[in-house]
Amino acid sequence: METTATPSDTAPCLEAHGLECIRDDRRLFTELDFRIAPGQALLLEGRNGSGKTSLLRILCGIRLPEAGEVTWCGEDIFRLGPDYHEHTSYVGHRDGVKLDLTPLENLSMAQALGKPRSGVTLEGALEQVDLGGFEDVPTRNLSAGQQRRLGLARLLVTSAQLWILDEPFTSLDRHGIEVVEALLDAHLANDGMLALTSHHTINLRRARVHRINLSA
Repeated sequence: METTATPSDTAPCLEAHGLECIRDDRRLFTELDFRIAPGQALLLEGRNGSGKTSLLRILCGIRLPEAGEVTWCGEDIFRLGPDYHEHTSYVGHRDGVKLDLTPLENLSMAQALGKPRSGVTLEGALEQVDLGGFEDVPTRNLSAGQQRRLGLARLLVTSAQLWILDEPFTSLDRHGIEVVEALLDAHLANDGMLALTSHHTINLRRARVHRINLSA
């Protein structure tokens, strides 16, 4: 895998060794190896049903692989448990927001469940996803694209270094896609790490992207 720089021995990294996943008696992938260092992104590609979401669930630590291991800083993530999860944030197919709450209330709840990011206000996070002025509007009154951007704004209010994203561009128009790409670029520029799936062509200017096609 190509890297933008040689990480130091103490830099955090996510590594997979010999991963195998079986679902409904069908082997989705086997002997899968990769490494993600700060400033790098892993993009999972492949047909529907090829195992992209299953692999993200393994990286989140909520599904065990049939074989192999995933390590964070050299330690198995399933043994690390909460010590690993505090470094990760996950956004799946659903936005993960409460429709009866306002955007500010949703971000406040997300921040309370994680480790708050210093120097970022809830209002500032909403501005970054182009939701300034919607702070106190009930989330159910937002459009599908606005709700998606609110779901992604949760990433901005915690200090997780590894973002795990399943189709982050769902429901977004061209402007929304550009907004989210800028967020991903900024995260990588600050030594963040990404593991994501997307049917959208992603333009990340600040990182080398390692692609794995699970249908190959």
